[in-house]
Amino acid sequence: MSVPAPRVLVADDQPDVVAAVRLLLKGAGWEVISASSPAGVVAEVARTACDVALVDLNYARDTTSGREGLDLLAGLRDLDETLPVVVMTAWGSIELAVEAMRRGARDFVTKPWDNARLLTTLRTQVDLSRALRRSRRLEDENRALRGDDRVAGPVAESVAMRRVMD
Repeated sequence: MSVPAPRVLVADDQPDVVAAVRLLLKGAGWEVISASSPAGVVAEVARTACDVALVDLNYARDTTSGREGLDLLAGLRDLDETLPVVVMTAWGSIELAVEAMRRGARDFVTKPWDNARLLTTLRTQVDLSRALRRSRRLEDENRALRGDDRVAGPVAESVAMRRVMD
């Protein structure tokens, strides 16, 4: 069974940054979708299954504090707690990185980035996320097979399986 190409959401209000990341990742076999605002990020995550999000901390309204991106992290956690988010900014500081991690970011990249490090960071987050999602799915299946009360509804819906379950 082949593993599908990783799908990354790249979010930045600067089209040239998005284009540069897209070029790097497409060359490495990644599928890239993009957004240019926090609202666009939320819409894409709600609409499209992503393996990782690479999200800028600063957008048009506020260019240096990272406030918009930090606020966005909570919204992304609410939508998909297993989605790894890597934040990036040209205005990096230790305080900003710590705050981003506290709010749910999995890693922090400063602009300009090192291509090899960015690829490694994103690949690591995809691998960890896929393992976490697989583990959760297996735990749910095991609970269902054990008949745990926490799993609602039948495991199978076909007529043949209903007879077996009855």
